[in-house]
Amino acid sequence: MADPVDLHVADLHPAVDDPALNSMNFLNEVAQHYPDAVSLAAGRPYEEFFDVAALHRHLERFRRHLADDLGQSPAQVRRTLLQYGRTKGIVHHLVARNLAVDEGMTVDPEAIVVTVGCQEAMFLVLRALRADPRDVLLAVAPTYVGLTGAARLLDLPVRPVRGGPAGIDLADLREQVRLARAAGLRPRACYVMPDFANPSGTSIGLADRRRLLDLAAEEDLLLLEDNPYGLFPASDAGRPPTLKALDTARRVVYLGSFAKTVLPGARVGYVVADQRVAGADGTVGLLADQLAKIKSMVTVNTSAIAQAVVGGALLEHGCSLAAATVRERAAYGRNLRHLVDGLARRFPAGTSPVRWNVPAGGFFVVVSVPFGVDDALLHRSAREYGLLWTPMAHFYDDGAPVDALRLSVSAVTPDQIDLGLDRLAALVADEMARRAATADVG
Repeated sequence: MADPVDLHVADLHPAVDDPALNSMNFLNEVAQHYPDAVSLAAGRPYEEFFDVAALHRHLERFRRHLADDLGQSPAQVRRTLLQYGRTKGIVHHLVARNLAVDEGMTVDPEAIVVTVGCQEAMFLVLRALRADPRDVLLAVAPTYVGLTGAARLLDLPVRPVRGGPAGIDLADLREQVRLARAAGLRPRACYVMPDFANPSGTSIGLADRRRLLDLAAEEDLLLLEDNPYGLFPASDAGRPPTLKALDTARRVVYLGSFAKTVLPGARVGYVVADQRVAGADGTVGLLADQLAKIKSMVTVNTSAIAQAVVGGALLEHGCSLAAATVRERAAYGRNLRHLVDGLARRFPAGTSPVRWNVPAGGFFVVVSVPFGVDDALLHRSAREYGLLWTPMAHFYDDGAPVDALRLSVSAVTPDQIDLGLDRLAALVADEMARRAATADVG
């Protein structure tokens, strides 16, 4: 006899059964079901550069920083590292220094909240902005599913803005703002990933970044800039300044992460929220102060040990993550070029209907195919061909089929890329033949 049911999903918040939340779990867990498959799915950092010994070295480096640079006594050092800590974080000053060195930003450390990964940073910002049932969030489509899922948990509808090869369609953004307001809604912000976006791989050019900031000012709109991949261009041609570095009117809330640049297991991210907020009593503070209040009720504070490891890594490299990730940048650039060249060899232009974009950096390439791509096909790919990838449909919010898949180059070697692309070519050929046969029978 089956155990009795205690609850039904209908008794829980509607978001728990939302496709966005199901997508995140599915994408995180599918690889566990097919451990022998080549994975061109995961956007994880390259693991061969991980060094357990570095954890102790970074922790000790940060301990010395507390004692020697900040003048803390042994008792204060113990308390900083081992006790409940400051809600905004204990490495905020180092984050500010890193942003100055690598991004040319001048940031007040008090405008920074150190979070449990960038995912918490997103959640805190969306929670603060969702003040009324009329509030909506705009997001460039295709959109990182973690953003969509967080918005669902907060009952904050997400309305898509066309992306395209330029990274964002500014005319469509203006039109979506107009349509939302005409419907009696309040567009609070637009979520963008200007550098090597997940999942599209696209970037926004410098001229469009300036135009985007101008549009945000004209429409009284905040921009939520997410930048996990910005330090990984595939060439030495340089990269444009972040939106936040160009922001002179406090229009940009900047979301940062150390998962790709230092250590994903530390789960440390941050948000720069320097917008000025007037209180009911007439006092003026920072949006970061309000986010810290929310954080205190969600995670209390970010692990001091994890922050210390990240802080030590920053200090070891003069607070430059660009300097700290030279090996990683070279590996990702090599892999991206290898993947694109491998696609060209296996799907020659003019003879194959398969198409793909060529990002200027980052982890991801989007491949368009002449048939529908869904989770069932992914399972068949993993089971019969030994290959994992990500259906692009997971990054759109309308449930419509998408004839495209995302390939990731970050956690594999060139040999694994070759093996994966051979298996992809076999899958595509067999799927096209199968569908042609079905059409002939029909």
